[in-house]
Amino acid sequence: MLVFSTSAAVLVLEILAGRLVAPYVGVSLETYTGIIGSVLAGIAIGSAVGGRMADRHDPRRLLGPLLVAAGVAAIVSPAIISALGPTAASNGGGASGILLLAVSAFVVPTALLSAVTPMTAKLRLASTTETGTVVGGLSAAGTAGALFGTFATGFVFVAAWPTRPIVTAVGIAVTATGFVLWAVIGRRPHPAVVAALVAVAGLAQLAPSPCQRETRYYCVDVMADPGRPSGRTLVLDNLRHSYVDLDDPTHLEFRYTRLFAAAVEAGFGRRPLTALHIGGGGFTFPRWLDATRPGTANTVLEIDPDIVRLARDELGLSADDAKVRTGDARLNIADEPAAGYDLVVGDAFGALSVPWHLTTTEMLFEIRRVLRPDGLYVLNVIDAGPRRLVRAELATLAEVFGDVVLIAPPAGGTGNHVLVAAPTAVPTLPVNLSDGDVVTGDELTAFIDGARPLTDDHAPVDQLITRRG
Repeated sequence: MLVFSTSAAVLVLEILAGRLVAPYVGVSLETYTGIIGSVLAGIAIGSAVGGRMADRHDPRRLLGPLLVAAGVAAIVSPAIISALGPTAASNGGGASGILLLAVSAFVVPTALLSAVTPMTAKLRLASTTETGTVVGGLSAAGTAGALFGTFATGFVFVAAWPTRPIVTAVGIAVTATGFVLWAVIGRRPHPAVVAALVAVAGLAQLAPSPCQRETRYYCVDVMADPGRPSGRTLVLDNLRHSYVDLDDPTHLEFRYTRLFAAAVEAGFGRRPLTALHIGGGGFTFPRWLDATRPGTANTVLEIDPDIVRLARDELGLSADDAKVRTGDARLNIADEPAAGYDLVVGDAFGALSVPWHLTTTEMLFEIRRVLRPDGLYVLNVIDAGPRRLVRAELATLAEVFGDVVLIAPPAGGTGNHVLVAAPTAVPTLPVNLSDGDVVTGDELTAFIDGARPLTDDHAPVDQLITRRG
């Protein structure tokens, strides 16, 4: 049971680590790569050191203190993230920031928890004739515990409670178990040691959380605009995702939304539209379409039902603005009618990049399927530096659509790029857009420069994106 429980605790921490670091470095394949690698390093270190310590000392005297230390380390891990998170974020996230947080916060508790298995094996091995049975049984127990921790966290815990209280509860349970073992099968802990550990765990709870609230997918903040009383900025993890004016839905604060509007004006004028939005966030653009083109029918595919509730409660979204379908857009778009929409708007993000499965030719064929022959697809892509992700997505669009246009940041700037695609021809966009430079034709081909289109088999969006210019 001890091996089962400690293995479960390791996997709970591993899964929750992604939510703890997300406000500072986002959620991406790189994030989970750094976390999984750090946890595996902790498991390897704990297994090796724990086995050596078990051969040199009586495991009965080690298990209690080991579990107490592991529990306290788990309790302290969110405070470590809070302390180092701003440094990781200031460096632009990326592999270095992710590893800084993952190694600092999670190697120690996972190493301490993983040291329990070899110590338990030492206690269970009465003779070499039963080595296979003991080792196999402990391996099975550890795997079963890991499965329990994985499923319970992903399907139950995260949906029911915020991340930090879950981590604290796991740490307290491990610490309490350690104190019991310490007292029952080892030497009783000195009161000063107990007081010091309790003090450390208690002080860790004072570390501020970067989140106003948490959903299953995001750390969420809604920030008031001091320069505009009715302005609100929705922050998801480490990204300023949306800006909403509660009193004036026609106000578009972010440059890329103004570019969306320019493309819509050029393509459709002022007539009512049928529009499909991939990603809701603050629902800024559905509200703009509804306000500027009465009679427009908006359908929004938003993965997070808590974001929808927040938009209705705090960001001015009404039932008349849009029909909302929650769930993954890649799955839900299959149920949308063919040639049912004048406009498809792509504004879904995980960290700074569009979720990879929404960027591929397979997804774009679905988008083209739901577009009318004279329809438009407008997409926001964040990229900087060499802009490899933008080039790859343009190449992908060119594989599927008849015409593609890029509206790049003005004067060679970096950040939000708006991509416009059409089954036949993109309408002429204003050449002197103050918010961006229009790139078409041979100039666009030269910009793409032979970039490889993204497919379901190869879409390394997290590796292609450049966070800083």
